[in-house]
Amino acid sequence: MTMRFERAFHGLECPFAWLDLDALDDNIATVQQACGLKKIRIATKSIRSLEVLRYLRRNLSNMVGFMTFTAAETIFLLEHQFDDLLLGYPVMEELAVRRLLQFVKEGKTVTFMVDKQEHVAFLEKLGAELDVRVPICIDINLSNDFKVLYFGTKRSSLHSLESLTPFLQYIKNQMHIEVVGAMGYEAQIAGVGNRPANAAKGRIIEVMQMQAKKQVTQFRRLAIAHIKAYFPYLYFVNGGGSGSMTYTAQQKEVTEISVGSAFYAPALFDQFTHLQLSKAAGFALRVTRKPEKNIVVCHGGGYTASGAIAEDRLPTFYEPENFSFLSLEGAGEVQTPVRIKSKAVNIGDKIYFRHAKAGELCERFLALHVIREDKYIGTYATYRGDGQCFL
Repeated sequence: MTMRFERAFHGLECPFAWLDLDALDDNIATVQQACGLKKIRIATKSIRSLEVLRYLRRNLSNMVGFMTFTAAETIFLLEHQFDDLLLGYPVMEELAVRRLLQFVKEGKTVTFMVDKQEHVAFLEKLGAELDVRVPICIDINLSNDFKVLYFGTKRSSLHSLESLTPFLQYIKNQMHIEVVGAMGYEAQIAGVGNRPANAAKGRIIEVMQMQAKKQVTQFRRLAIAHIKAYFPYLYFVNGGGSGSMTYTAQQKEVTEISVGSAFYAPALFDQFTHLQLSKAAGFALRVTRKPEKNIVVCHGGGYTASGAIAEDRLPTFYEPENFSFLSLEGAGEVQTPVRIKSKAVNIGDKIYFRHAKAGELCERFLALHVIREDKYIGTYATYRGDGQCFL
C-alpha cells in the first residue's frame, strides 16, 4: 500500500503531513450512510484546514453547517465565506464575541453554546449594547453517573430536568436572547472505543455503553421536550459524533449529527468495532539512523495526542504489522526509534504514521500533501499554514 505513497510523495522533504483523497471519499460515503436522513454538521476542530472544509462542503450532500471550537476560529471562517456556524463550547472573550455579533447583524448565522446563567448574562449584555438578538444553543449533559464511575465528559452543568428548569426560566426573561437549538453530546458513546488494547477493559466498556445508550435516549428526549415547552420553535437538535453516528441517527428528537474525526479516521477510531473507516491522513518521517539490524531511528515524530496520558495517545504506524515503538522511548521530540518486524528499511527511507486524534495533526504542519490514487495533487494549507493558532 505504501508503494502508492512512495510514488506520489517521491522527493518530498520530511517530515510532512499527508491526505489521501480516495480514503477521504470512502469515509464521506461511510458517514453519509451511517447518518441516514439526519443532517451533518462538520466539527471543524477535527479538520483544521479551509481547503478540506471546502472539499467536505462540496461532497457531503446532507451537510447543514459547521461546529467551531473558538470565537476567533469562527471569525476566521466567517471572513472566508463560511456560514451556519455553531460554537461547540461557551466563549467568554468579549472583543471576539462583539465581532461575531456584528456578523449576526449582517445576516450571518452564528449560534453560541450555553449551559450556565453566566453565559447567558454575558451574551444578553452584549446583545443589548449592540441591539442584536443573540442566537443560543442549550447544551445538556448526557454523561452517566454510575456512582462508582462517571462515564462521560465534565462539560455541561445541565444534567437533569431539575437543573434545566430554572435555567430555561432565566433565559425566558432575557430580551436579547433567542433559543434556536439544543445539543446533547453522548461523548461516552461517540468518543470511547470498545476495542482498546486491554481486552477486559473493552468488555467493560461495551456493557457500560449498552447501559448508557438506554439512559441517554431517555434523558435526551425528556430534556428536548422540556426545552420545547419553553421554546417550541427550535431550528435544530444536535447530537452524536463520529463514534455514535448509527446510534444517533435512530434518535427521533435529533435533527443533525456532528461529525469530524471520521473523515480523517485517526488511530483512536481503530478502537471502534462498528466503524469501517479508511486511513485518510497522517504524517511521514525520514529514517536517519540504523543502530541495530532491526532498529531504525526516524528524525522527529513526537506528535502525541491530548487527553489522559496513555499508550493510545501515541501515533500509530500506517503499516502496524511491520513496525512498533520501543516501550522505553515511544515517539520522541527529535527522534523516534522504531523496531522493524517484517520489512526491509534503510537509511533515507520514509515511514508513514497516523496521528491518534484527527485535528491535532494539522497543528503540527503548515500543509497537507494531497494524493489521489498514486498521483500527487498538491497541498492544502492547514490553519497553522494560514497563520492561525486558536487554542
